[in-house]
Amino acid sequence: MTWAEPARVWRRSRPWSIAAVLLLTGVALIAMGLRGSDHPLRGPTPSFTALAAAVPAAPVPTALDTARSVPVMLRVPAIGLAVYLGSSLGLSLDGSVQVPAGTEQPAWFRLGPTPGQIGSAVILGHVDSTAGPGVFFELRTLAAGDVVDVGLSDGVTAQFTVNSVAMYSKVEFPAQRVYGSHGSSALQLVTCGGVFDHQTGGYLSNIVVYTSLTAVVPAASGIAPPQPAL
Repeated sequence: MTWAEPARVWRRSRPWSIAAVLLLTGVALIAMGLRGSDHPLRGPTPSFTALAAAVPAAPVPTALDTARSVPVMLRVPAIGLAVYLGSSLGLSLDGSVQVPAGTEQPAWFRLGPTPGQIGSAVILGHVDSTAGPGVFFELRTLAAGDVVDVGLSDGVTAQFTVNSVAMYSKVEFPAQRVYGSHGSSALQLVTCGGVFDHQTGGYLSNIVVYTSLTAVVPAASGIAPPQPAL
């Protein structure tokens, strides 16, 4: 297995439903650029201090975990996605999690573990914008058993398997479940979804893909992420 060089996001062509086309048509009428309410945690959000309290002080290593190494690439074959990750995310002044600057690259939340470490690593991406579909537009179509590969900066590939896909109202977003450590190596992918509210200019819900680490491919196997073209 080798990493393909993705000069930009690529997707396997999938037919859009009539509902999706109508939705995007309505979105295009809102001249707002990136919607502020596309924030994956828009609404009541526990502070990171509260989330950190759920992380075990001394997690027990297992045969399936990796050293801390910044994720640089994401591949999800089931939706034809291979993309470099954008700049990592921290916290905004109001204590909420930052969002990716653009719609074409997802980004990793750097205050949590890196993918493959014990705990819950989180990668966030936009579903769309007025310009069209975003990098996580098809995230909602994933199903249990689908594979998610993350290329790390040390050349290791952390491979995850989807456990479930859930949708939550933004006012009931389960921050501790998504960001808190539960004693194993997990990766959550987060975007917006559900009903689009034309009055507020944003979606009312979030899509969360829950995955578990199922394989670690060492750099010695030659599955190192490619370097971006200069």
